[in-house]
Amino acid sequence: MTKSLRYPLEVLKQRLSWEDLDTDYLRQIIGLAKVEDLAGAGLEAKPGRIGDVTTALMPDEQAGQAQLVAREPLVICGLGLVPLVLEAYGEGCGFEAATPDGKDIETGEVIGTLSGPATVLLQAERILLNLLQHLSGIATETRIYVDALADSETALLDTRKTLPGYRLLQKYAFACGGGYNHRIGLFDRVMLKDNHLAVAGATGGNRLTETVALARERYDDLAIEVEVDTLDQIPPVLEAGADIILLDNFSIEEIKEAVALIGDRACTEASGGITLNTMHRLSELGLDFISTGAPIHQSRWKDIGLDWQ
Repeated sequence: MTKSLRYPLEVLKQRLSWEDLDTDYLRQIIGLAKVEDLAGAGLEAKPGRIGDVTTALMPDEQAGQAQLVAREPLVICGLGLVPLVLEAYGEGCGFEAATPDGKDIETGEVIGTLSGPATVLLQAERILLNLLQHLSGIATETRIYVDALADSETALLDTRKTLPGYRLLQKYAFACGGGYNHRIGLFDRVMLKDNHLAVAGATGGNRLTETVALARERYDDLAIEVEVDTLDQIPPVLEAGADIILLDNFSIEEIKEAVALIGDRACTEASGGITLNTMHRLSELGLDFISTGAPIHQSRWKDIGLDWQ
Protein backbone atom coordinates (compact mmCIF):
# COMPACT_ATOMS: atom_id res chain seq x y z
CA MET A 1 0.00 0.00 0.00
CA THR A 2 1.37 3.43 -0.99
CA LYS A 3 0.88 6.01 1.70
CA SER A 4 0.39 9.71 1.03
CA LEU A 5 1.97 11.28 4.08
CA ARG A 6 3.63 14.50 5.26
CA TYR A 7 6.58 12.38 6.31
CA PRO A 8 7.24 9.47 3.93
CA LEU A 9 8.54 6.29 5.48
CA GLU A 10 12.03 6.84 4.14
CA VAL A 11 12.19 10.18 5.98
CA LEU A 12 11.14 8.56 9.25
CA LYS A 13 13.63 5.70 8.84
CA GLN A 14 16.71 7.42 10.22
CA ARG A 15 20.01 5.89 11.25
CA LEU A 16 22.72 7.61 13.24
CA SER A 17 26.15 7.47 11.63
CA TRP A 18 29.47 7.94 13.39
CA GLU A 19 29.69 11.40 11.81
CA ASP A 20 26.48 12.40 13.59
CA LEU A 21 28.13 12.03 17.01
CA ASP A 22 29.74 14.98 18.79
CA THR A 23 33.42 14.14 19.30
CA ASP A 24 33.77 16.61 22.16
CA TYR A 25 30.87 14.94 23.98
CA LEU A 26 32.48 11.53 23.48
CA ARG A 27 35.70 12.89 24.94
CA GLN A 28 33.77 13.97 28.03
CA ILE A 29 32.43 10.42 28.49
CA ILE A 30 35.92 9.00 28.11
CA GLY A 31 37.33 11.60 30.48
CA LEU A 32 34.82 10.61 33.15
CA ALA A 33 35.78 6.95 32.71
CA LYS A 34 39.45 7.87 33.04
CA VAL A 35 39.04 9.86 36.23
CA GLU A 36 36.95 7.04 37.74
CA ASP A 37 39.79 4.64 36.99
CA LEU A 38 42.75 6.76 37.99
CA ALA A 39 41.38 9.00 40.73
CA GLY A 40 38.28 7.35 42.22
CA ALA A 41 35.79 9.92 40.88
CA GLY A 42 32.41 9.42 42.53
CA LEU A 43 33.81 8.47 45.93
CA GLU A 44 33.01 10.80 48.82
CA ALA A 45 36.40 10.06 50.40
CA LYS A 46 39.05 10.60 47.75
CA PRO A 47 41.87 8.03 47.58
CA GLY A 48 45.15 9.00 49.17
CA ARG A 49 47.06 7.84 46.11
CA ILE A 50 45.96 8.31 42.52
CA GLY A 51 47.16 6.94 39.19
CA ASP A 52 47.83 3.45 37.88
CA VAL A 53 50.02 1.96 40.59
CA THR A 54 50.47 -1.31 38.67
CA THR A 55 51.58 0.13 35.34
CA ALA A 56 54.04 2.31 37.26
CA LEU A 57 56.01 -0.91 37.87
CA MET A 58 56.50 -1.51 34.13
CA PRO A 59 59.73 -0.55 32.25
CA ASP A 60 59.83 3.11 31.22
CA GLU A 61 59.70 4.10 27.54
CA GLN A 62 58.76 0.61 26.37
CA ALA A 63 56.67 0.53 23.20
CA GLY A 64 54.47 -2.31 22.07
CA GLN A 65 51.67 -3.59 19.92
CA ALA A 66 48.42 -5.34 20.74
CA GLN A 67 45.52 -6.76 18.77
CA LEU A 68 41.81 -6.59 19.48
CA VAL A 69 40.47 -10.10 18.91
CA ALA A 70 36.91 -11.44 18.95
CA ARG A 71 36.45 -14.24 21.45
CA GLU A 72 32.97 -15.03 20.06
CA PRO A 73 30.87 -14.12 17.00
CA LEU A 74 29.65 -10.53 17.17
CA VAL A 75 28.72 -7.40 15.27
CA ILE A 76 31.49 -4.92 15.96
CA CYS A 77 30.66 -1.40 17.08
CA GLY A 78 32.51 1.55 18.57
CA LEU A 79 35.84 1.43 16.76
CA GLY A 80 35.81 5.21 16.36
CA LEU A 81 36.17 5.46 20.13
CA VAL A 82 39.51 3.66 20.20
CA PRO A 83 41.67 6.60 19.01
CA LEU A 84 39.79 8.92 21.37
CA VAL A 85 40.48 6.66 24.35
CA LEU A 86 44.16 6.32 23.46
CA GLU A 87 44.42 10.09 23.02
CA ALA A 88 42.93 10.61 26.50
CA TYR A 89 45.61 8.47 28.13
CA GLY A 90 48.71 9.74 26.35
CA GLU A 91 50.52 10.55 23.16
CA GLY A 92 52.17 8.46 20.50
CA CYS A 93 49.57 5.73 20.07
CA GLY A 94 48.05 4.51 16.84
CA PHE A 95 45.11 2.31 15.91
CA GLU A 96 44.46 0.49 12.65
CA ALA A 97 40.99 -1.01 12.36
CA ALA A 98 40.77 -4.23 10.36
CA THR A 99 37.03 -3.86 9.80
CA PRO A 100 34.32 -1.18 9.84
CA ASP A 101 31.60 -0.84 12.45
CA GLY A 102 28.54 -2.95 11.71
CA LYS A 103 30.43 -5.93 10.28
CA ASP A 104 29.85 -9.52 11.40
CA ILE A 105 33.01 -10.81 13.11
CA GLU A 106 33.85 -14.46 13.70
CA THR A 107 35.61 -16.00 16.71
CA GLY A 108 39.36 -15.41 16.53
CA GLU A 109 39.10 -12.64 13.96
CA VAL A 110 41.37 -9.63 14.45
CA ILE A 111 39.34 -6.45 14.84
CA GLY A 112 42.24 -4.00 14.87
CA THR A 113 45.81 -3.34 15.96
CA LEU A 114 47.01 -0.83 18.56
CA SER A 115 50.56 0.42 18.88
CA GLY A 116 52.45 2.90 21.04
CA PRO A 117 53.88 3.35 24.54
CA ALA A 118 53.14 0.27 26.61
CA THR A 119 52.07 2.29 29.66
CA VAL A 120 49.40 4.13 27.68
CA LEU A 121 48.04 0.94 26.13
CA LEU A 122 47.92 -0.81 29.51
CA GLN A 123 46.08 2.06 31.21
CA ALA A 124 43.59 2.50 28.35
CA GLU A 125 42.87 -1.22 27.91
CA ARG A 126 39.95 -1.66 30.30
CA ILE A 127 38.01 1.48 29.33
CA LEU A 128 38.56 0.74 25.66
CA LEU A 129 37.30 -2.82 25.98
CA ASN A 130 34.34 -1.84 28.17
CA LEU A 131 33.04 0.49 25.48
CA LEU A 132 33.61 -1.91 22.60
CA GLN A 133 32.13 -4.91 24.42
CA HIS A 134 29.02 -3.00 25.48
CA LEU A 135 28.30 -1.39 22.12
CA SER A 136 29.05 -4.58 20.20
CA GLY A 137 26.60 -6.40 22.46
CA ILE A 138 23.85 -3.97 21.48
CA ALA A 139 24.73 -4.17 17.78
CA THR A 140 24.78 -7.97 17.89
CA GLU A 141 21.44 -8.25 19.70
CA THR A 142 19.87 -5.75 17.32
CA ARG A 143 21.03 -7.80 14.34
CA ILE A 144 19.23 -10.83 15.77
CA TYR A 145 15.98 -8.84 16.02
CA VAL A 146 16.40 -7.41 12.52
CA ASP A 147 17.04 -10.87 11.10
CA ALA A 148 13.85 -12.09 12.79
CA LEU A 149 11.91 -9.68 10.56
CA ALA A 150 13.26 -11.64 7.59
CA ASP A 151 12.13 -10.07 4.28
CA SER A 152 9.37 -7.98 5.84
CA GLU A 153 9.11 -4.28 4.96
CA THR A 154 8.50 -3.54 8.65
CA ALA A 155 11.39 -1.57 10.15
CA LEU A 156 12.80 -2.03 13.67
CA LEU A 157 13.02 1.11 15.82
CA ASP A 158 14.77 1.72 19.12
CA THR A 159 13.37 3.68 22.09
CA ARG A 160 14.61 6.19 24.70
CA LYS A 161 15.24 3.36 27.16
CA THR A 162 18.94 4.09 27.26
CA LEU A 163 21.54 4.64 29.95
CA PRO A 164 21.79 8.36 30.82
CA GLY A 165 24.81 9.89 29.15
CA TYR A 166 25.20 7.01 26.71
CA ARG A 167 22.05 7.47 24.61
CA LEU A 168 23.74 8.52 21.39
CA LEU A 169 26.31 5.74 21.58
CA GLN A 170 23.67 3.11 22.35
CA LYS A 171 21.43 4.36 19.55
CA TYR A 172 24.41 4.37 17.20
CA ALA A 173 25.07 0.73 18.15
CA PHE A 174 21.41 -0.08 17.42
CA ALA A 175 21.88 1.44 13.96
CA CYS A 176 25.08 -0.57 13.41
CA GLY A 177 23.03 -3.71 14.06
CA GLY A 178 20.64 -2.81 11.26
CA GLY A 179 17.87 -1.09 13.21
CA TYR A 180 16.57 2.46 12.83
CA ASN A 181 16.53 5.26 15.37
CA HIS A 182 13.30 6.64 16.84
CA ARG A 183 13.39 10.17 18.25
CA ILE A 184 16.66 11.12 19.94
CA GLY A 185 15.01 13.06 22.75
CA LEU A 186 12.00 15.10 23.78
CA PHE A 187 12.89 17.85 21.30
CA ASP A 188 12.70 16.23 17.86
CA ARG A 189 9.22 14.69 17.68
CA VAL A 190 5.85 15.32 19.28
CA MET A 191 4.89 12.05 20.92
CA LEU A 192 1.61 12.12 22.80
CA LYS A 193 1.72 9.09 25.09
CA ASP A 194 -0.97 7.78 27.41
CA ASN A 195 0.15 9.94 30.35
CA HIS A 196 0.17 13.08 28.21
CA LEU A 197 -3.36 12.33 27.07
CA ALA A 198 -4.46 11.60 30.64
CA VAL A 199 -3.05 14.89 31.90
CA ALA A 200 -4.75 16.75 29.05
CA GLY A 201 -8.05 14.94 29.64
CA ALA A 202 -7.83 13.78 26.04
CA THR A 203 -8.09 10.00 26.11
CA GLY A 204 -10.88 9.91 23.53
CA GLY A 205 -13.51 11.71 21.47
CA ASN A 206 -13.40 15.36 20.46
CA ARG A 207 -10.91 16.27 23.17
CA LEU A 208 -8.43 13.76 21.73
CA THR A 209 -8.90 15.17 18.23
CA GLU A 210 -8.43 18.72 19.49
CA THR A 211 -5.23 17.86 21.36
CA VAL A 212 -3.63 16.15 18.38
CA ALA A 213 -4.76 18.98 16.08
CA LEU A 214 -3.15 21.51 18.43
CA ALA A 215 0.13 19.63 18.24
CA ARG A 216 -0.10 19.57 14.45
CA GLU A 217 -0.78 23.31 14.34
CA ARG A 218 1.92 24.32 16.81
CA TYR A 219 4.68 22.02 15.57
CA ASP A 220 4.03 21.79 11.85
CA ASP A 221 7.74 21.09 11.25
CA LEU A 222 7.79 17.98 13.45
CA ALA A 223 6.30 14.52 13.04
CA ILE A 224 3.26 14.02 15.30
CA GLU A 225 3.01 10.58 16.90
CA VAL A 226 0.18 9.44 19.16
CA GLU A 227 0.08 6.37 21.38
CA VAL A 228 -3.28 4.59 21.49
CA ASP A 229 -4.36 1.85 23.84
CA THR A 230 -7.67 0.95 22.18
CA LEU A 231 -9.13 0.78 18.70
CA ASP A 232 -11.69 3.45 19.65
CA GLN A 233 -8.93 6.05 19.92
CA ILE A 234 -7.80 5.63 16.33
CA PRO A 235 -10.58 7.54 14.45
CA PRO A 236 -10.17 10.76 16.51
CA VAL A 237 -6.39 10.60 16.03
CA LEU A 238 -6.74 10.08 12.28
CA GLU A 239 -9.20 12.95 12.04
CA ALA A 240 -6.63 15.29 13.56
CA GLY A 241 -3.94 14.28 11.07
CA ALA A 242 -1.38 12.42 13.17
CA ASP A 243 1.62 11.21 11.20
CA ILE A 244 2.27 8.03 13.21
CA ILE A 245 -0.04 5.97 15.39
CA LEU A 246 1.65 3.82 18.01
CA LEU A 247 -0.33 0.71 18.91
CA ASP A 248 0.63 0.03 22.51
CA ASN A 249 0.34 -3.55 23.77
CA PHE A 250 -2.20 -4.51 21.10
CA SER A 251 -2.90 -8.19 20.48
CA ILE A 252 -2.17 -9.70 17.06
CA GLU A 253 -5.85 -9.55 16.14
CA GLU A 254 -6.16 -5.96 17.33
CA ILE A 255 -3.10 -4.97 15.29
CA LYS A 256 -4.66 -6.50 12.16
CA GLU A 257 -7.82 -4.50 12.72
CA ALA A 258 -5.89 -1.32 13.49
CA VAL A 259 -3.71 -1.57 10.38
CA ALA A 260 -6.82 -2.01 8.22
CA LEU A 261 -8.55 0.92 9.94
CA ILE A 262 -5.58 3.26 9.55
CA GLY A 263 -4.88 2.28 5.95
CA ASP A 264 -2.74 4.83 4.12
CA ARG A 265 -3.67 7.77 6.36
CA ALA A 266 -0.83 7.40 8.86
CA CYS A 267 2.21 5.25 9.63
CA THR A 268 1.72 2.40 12.06
CA GLU A 269 4.01 1.35 14.89
CA ALA A 270 3.61 -1.53 17.34
CA SER A 271 5.25 -1.38 20.76
CA GLY A 272 5.00 -3.01 24.16
CA GLY A 273 5.77 -6.62 24.99
CA ILE A 274 7.89 -7.10 21.86
CA THR A 275 10.05 -10.24 22.05
CA LEU A 276 12.04 -12.30 19.60
CA ASN A 277 9.27 -14.90 19.76
CA THR A 278 6.70 -12.42 18.47
CA MET A 279 8.82 -10.71 15.81
CA HIS A 280 8.05 -13.10 12.96
CA ARG A 281 4.31 -12.94 13.56
CA LEU A 282 4.37 -9.14 13.77
CA SER A 283 6.38 -8.93 10.55
CA GLU A 284 3.41 -10.37 8.62
CA LEU A 285 0.84 -7.76 9.70
CA GLY A 286 1.72 -4.85 7.42
CA LEU A 287 3.11 -2.61 10.16
CA ASP A 288 5.48 0.17 9.17
CA PHE A 289 7.46 0.00 12.40
CA ILE A 290 8.06 -2.14 15.46
CA SER A 291 9.75 -0.37 18.36
CA THR A 292 11.54 -2.04 21.25
CA GLY A 293 14.28 -1.16 23.69
CA ALA A 294 15.16 -4.81 24.31
CA PRO A 295 18.30 -4.96 22.10
CA ILE A 296 19.73 -2.14 24.20
CA HIS A 297 18.68 -2.91 27.74
CA GLN A 298 18.69 -6.70 27.45
CA SER A 299 21.87 -7.14 25.44
CA ARG A 300 24.94 -8.94 26.76
CA TRP A 301 28.46 -7.59 26.50
CA LYS A 302 30.44 -9.44 23.84
CA ASP A 303 33.82 -11.00 24.61
CA ILE A 304 36.65 -9.05 22.99
CA GLY A 305 40.25 -9.57 24.02
CA LEU A 306 43.31 -7.34 23.82
CA ASP A 307 46.24 -9.62 23.04
CA TRP A 308 49.77 -8.26 23.51
CA GLN A 309 52.05 -9.05 20.56
